[in-house]
Amino acid sequence: MTAPNVPEVWLRGPLADYPADLMPVAHALLQAREDISRVTADLPDALLWQSPGSAAPPGFHLKHIAGSLDRLISYAQGVPLSPAKRAALESEKTPGSPASTSEATRLALRSIDTILAVLRAWDPGTLDMERRVGSAGYHSTSRGLLFHAAEHTARHVGQLVTTLLVLRGSREQGAGSRE
Repeated sequence: MTAPNVPEVWLRGPLADYPADLMPVAHALLQAREDISRVTADLPDALLWQSPGSAAPPGFHLKHIAGSLDRLISYAQGVPLSPAKRAALESEKTPGSPASTSEATRLALRSIDTILAVLRAWDPGTLDMERRVGSAGYHSTSRGLLFHAAEHTARHVGQLVTTLLVLRGSREQGAGSRE
């Protein structure tokens, strides 16, 4: 999804500001940031909460990227989720908020920027510290959680891109419109 003649972020070389062990995480998140910015640049607000078939709407993916990154970075830092973060998880399932594409995009990009700032300051010596995840207390490490944050974000960006292709194709052809 990178612009023509520009290689994907991971092919642009090392990132000076990130620990070497976290560079793949930073590359993936920076790529996700670029892809989100590009595919939502001209997305009409009317398409933000449309669901083609049973697929999640674009707004969900943007909102979920933001929320999941916030939760995963908390777990990676060894911080349990606050009641507000647990409530945010439930609110991700509610369509319609945020109402505008620009607001939903800002929410996702701001979360990516936050985790990128945290990665720049991360002590690589703590990457293999055991961390507990969720109310069940599943076992992971900071490294595992940070890598999952990157791959989970990439997965949702892929779904966002595909959903937008379907919605834009349907809209352009006049088929399947729910307006």
